[in-house]
Amino acid sequence: MTFEEKPEGNGSLVDESQQYLGARHQANGKPGASGKARLSARQEVNDKCDLPRKSLNTYTWQEIQRHSQETDQWLVINRKVYDVTGWADRHPGGRQVLNHYAGEDATDVFRAMHPDPDIVQLYLKPLLIGELAPEEPNQERNKNSRLVEDFQELRKTLETMNLFNAHLGFFFLHLAQVLILEALAWVIVWHFGSGWLVTIFISCLLTVAQAQGGFLQHDMGHLSIFKKAKWNRLMQKFVMGHLKGLSAKWWNNRHFQHHVKTNIYPKDPDVDLSPFLVIGDLQPVKYGKNKIKFINYEKQHLYFMVGVHIFMPVAFNLKSMQEMYRRRYWEDIAWVSSSYIRYCITFVPFYGIFGTLVLMFLVKFLESPWVTYVTQMSHIPMKMSNEENQDWFSTQVLATCNVEQSFFNDWFTGHLNFQIEHQALKKSGALWKEAYCTHPEI
Repeated sequence: MTFEEKPEGNGSLVDESQQYLGARHQANGKPGASGKARLSARQEVNDKCDLPRKSLNTYTWQEIQRHSQETDQWLVINRKVYDVTGWADRHPGGRQVLNHYAGEDATDVFRAMHPDPDIVQLYLKPLLIGELAPEEPNQERNKNSRLVEDFQELRKTLETMNLFNAHLGFFFLHLAQVLILEALAWVIVWHFGSGWLVTIFISCLLTVAQAQGGFLQHDMGHLSIFKKAKWNRLMQKFVMGHLKGLSAKWWNNRHFQHHVKTNIYPKDPDVDLSPFLVIGDLQPVKYGKNKIKFINYEKQHLYFMVGVHIFMPVAFNLKSMQEMYRRRYWEDIAWVSSSYIRYCITFVPFYGIFGTLVLMFLVKFLESPWVTYVTQMSHIPMKMSNEENQDWFSTQVLATCNVEQSFFNDWFTGHLNFQIEHQALKKSGALWKEAYCTHPEI
């Protein structure tokens, strides 16, 4: 394979892989992969691709599955075996995503998370260590190979029909909606003053803008809008960082774990809400048997109705800030800082510093239940389990609700169209209570 087009990216897998290749060249006393040296590195890869292929080491699934630790990670993509241990810390999607699939076939999840897999070959090549032995199946033997093949054929058909191509006009209108609402809130305060009725009204406008901005950055984070990854990432940083005041990298690392292991406890961070909530059928029983009682989980569905309002303004914001500074996401820190500066310039003249902070908290207080219901309630009623090593297609179908489509539902959910069910937390609380009362203390 040769790379005719110069890969571009702003924090994409391509850029990270070029840095990785550059580091390898520097270790050998050669120039790093930047400028002409970057072209040389790519040309070297192309030249090697044109040479007769050397025979690769072959491995059985039993051998591969032994490399599933955080310090020793192998995975399989299209029957090729890759050692990603040294790459994990540089992986743009976060190290945990790779660790979750260590020792497994990752073909379908890799394809789902990388819209243009050909570009990622620069990333994959240095990590290739072998391939599956000829007698080994494409996936682990416990997976439904026929179902996997049917799903892969379906995806190829949909790609041929161009059903994955985004309509840029639609996303332009989505972004325009957010920007207009943000601007309208300022114009109303400027014209009518900062009375209580005006403040409540603009808080509602800003809440809609924040929620819709969150749905929009979700699609950008999945590289679903533009064909080039760098434009998706740049726009996600603008929407998530500047408009919402949250770290895009932190959100991506968390959200990608949710998608690769949906409803798998504790790998999916969206279903690991302890110690505040216990959900599903397994976690409540575990907590009950071990006499774990941070709160009275039997009544957690009632606490949730109140606590859901502080999820965004407190938990989400604190976690985002913690990750930004702990991992030194300097670019995200700059984007988030610009968000707070914009709020100060816009609203401090009318509300003062304290009043502006209260306004920001109020908006996130109102946004929190909206976003939480939309993003959580489509998965919480579905099957939750420990790792069962099922095929990709099965895990996604079993962990996601079907939702009836409507114009309002499309808009309200940001076209995620989640079905909301209200009894899941109450059921989990009842399971905890039964296990807590029927098992002796350990």
